[in-house]
Amino acid sequence: MANPTASLPLYQRVARKNTIGRAIELSILSLLLSLLAYRILSFQDHGFSWLLATLCESWFAFNWVLTVSTKWNQVEYKTYPLLVLQRKPELPPVDMFVTTADPVLEPPILTVNTVLSLLALDYPADKLACYVSDDGGSPLTFYSLVEASKFAKLWVPFCKKYSIQVRAPFRYFSGESMSSQDTSPQFQQDWKKMKKIEDAAKGSIPCELTGEFADFMNIQPRNHASIVKVIWENKEAGNANGVLPHLVYISREKRPKHSHHFKAGAMNVLTRVSGVMTNAPFMLNVDCDMYVNNPQIVLHALCLLLGVKSEKNCAYVQFPQRFYDGLKDDPYGNQMVVLFEYLGHGLAGIQGPFYGGTGCFHRRKVIYGLSPFDEEISGKLSDENLRKTFGSSMEFTRSTAQILSGSKSTRRPHRAHNPGKRLEIDLLHTDPARVSGLRALRRACHDDPAEKVGHRASRNPDRPKKPAYLDTGREAPVQAMPGLPVDPDVGPTVGEPALLIPLAIFITYNLYTLSEYFRAGLSARAWWNNQRMWRITAMTAWLFGVFSIILKLFGLSETVFEVTQKEQSSTNGSDDDNADVGRFTFDESPIFIPATTVLLVNLTALVIAILRFRSAARGGDGSGIGEVIFSSCVVLCLWAFLKGLFGKGKYGIPLATVYKSGALALLFVNLSIWTSMG
Repeated sequence: MANPTASLPLYQRVARKNTIGRAIELSILSLLLSLLAYRILSFQDHGFSWLLATLCESWFAFNWVLTVSTKWNQVEYKTYPLLVLQRKPELPPVDMFVTTADPVLEPPILTVNTVLSLLALDYPADKLACYVSDDGGSPLTFYSLVEASKFAKLWVPFCKKYSIQVRAPFRYFSGESMSSQDTSPQFQQDWKKMKKIEDAAKGSIPCELTGEFADFMNIQPRNHASIVKVIWENKEAGNANGVLPHLVYISREKRPKHSHHFKAGAMNVLTRVSGVMTNAPFMLNVDCDMYVNNPQIVLHALCLLLGVKSEKNCAYVQFPQRFYDGLKDDPYGNQMVVLFEYLGHGLAGIQGPFYGGTGCFHRRKVIYGLSPFDEEISGKLSDENLRKTFGSSMEFTRSTAQILSGSKSTRRPHRAHNPGKRLEIDLLHTDPARVSGLRALRRACHDDPAEKVGHRASRNPDRPKKPAYLDTGREAPVQAMPGLPVDPDVGPTVGEPALLIPLAIFITYNLYTLSEYFRAGLSARAWWNNQRMWRITAMTAWLFGVFSIILKLFGLSETVFEVTQKEQSSTNGSDDDNADVGRFTFDESPIFIPATTVLLVNLTALVIAILRFRSAARGGDGSGIGEVIFSSCVVLCLWAFLKGLFGKGKYGIPLATVYKSGALALLFVNLSIWTSMG
């Protein structure tokens, strides 16, 4: 008898109702175009400042077109994981990758919690394998994983027995994730046992570099042979109820004169090592400071990967990031709640989001370079073609041919590799393009229960680029434009009907974006913090990013990948315990010069406006009022920098930065005076 659920879809694509939003966005676009038309028609009566304002507003209008096209067709994907279990008795294997680079900046306790949340997923243990890439070559990281595997033998059965939702121990034992329904005596006894072991595991236990740790003796992070160790092997092949999935530690070979391509290189090595060991058709990669907040994450992803009519329609599934222990009202504007809520769902309605670097399920064959248009791949599976593309390792090329041809894998991890010898799979063969995902189609999974916590791409090579994808990474389409500080001739004057256009844009845009934050469950303070931070980021990080790319294109600079400091948040305190929460800290980095310069320019503009203001009562036409308002808005956005001018220590802007910014501001003011006089 046929399975009645076989005809049911594994996922449903649901379009959001966005009629009012579309109408408002089109209204703002019409106003922007009207303002541009006014600028162009009035250009002959004005000078350089008018041209500069026209160029700025043209850029704003272009950005708004990108925003409208991105958010026009917002969709959600509703997945049905139980149907995967019913329809797929032979579930596909999945390889899981965790990347870490520095044991100091990325404490091993974070990596351990991420790994434990992956090992405890609701998926057959014999179908999972977890690979940890340690670019720091740290014995402490390896030791932590060994100890974590011992704890996992108790933690994983505990989670599955009581259907624990959050399976990262440090989050679960924080108390926020415990259910009030878990009151049975047996549960309380088991919970106390797990808590006791988890507390003991937090202690710093030094490890001697002997036995398994001897491979780390005198190791240099940037110059060492490869180290691959199987910490735990699930030998119960075919037993879905095995205790733990495979757990493998990898520290790839590093040589001073060989480019290792940072995280992209680490991903390549993980792909190659796992290809030799387990060779699963699907791969999940996460950063070391992430954890899974839904144990059925694999089933949710498979709903999309297996539910499409053709696998060519879905190369990977990208999950959004959510942040835990975020500061109230998002003072640094980096929690990206609204970005994922609207732009993320909008991209999902086009072809799906870009690969975000973490929280993503990949088809291995796509990572190997298989194009959606490759109808016939037999010619690509010859030994010569495989060696040319993937290196000289016979074992790896065989595993590659197996994946590209669609054969099932029956591989199991090798026990260990001698780190003193070069692995045959050629760990130095790293090509960052292999993990870019820029050749593939994709799907975005925005099913809330399956979201990742932590911390998009493709298009077909022969298809035209959709404008909406230029919108990625640019969150502030319309910004308050201060205008030239000593030249009132940048906008419509008081009494001129055209003044209503920028006024309508300003009011409509801000009320509309504020409503988006309210609908996302955020406060007006969070809206304001994000507004000001977008402008600060545009003047600092984005500006220096553009300079960096230009220097690289001219061969004057090399790409530098810096690992950010990651900390495990304390759950016992609150924002009120620290009076400095949300305050800016400064140093002598040149990245603070542009924003400080803009602040000084607009302060100068306000002073000059006060001294020279021509009020209507004295016979003036009231010109300059708009510039005063917009300059005031810029000063408010840069209020943290204004406080930094008077701050002390790390909360004060260094004098060297103030002097450099002051010189640039003085130069700009004099240039403005000269152009206005001309």
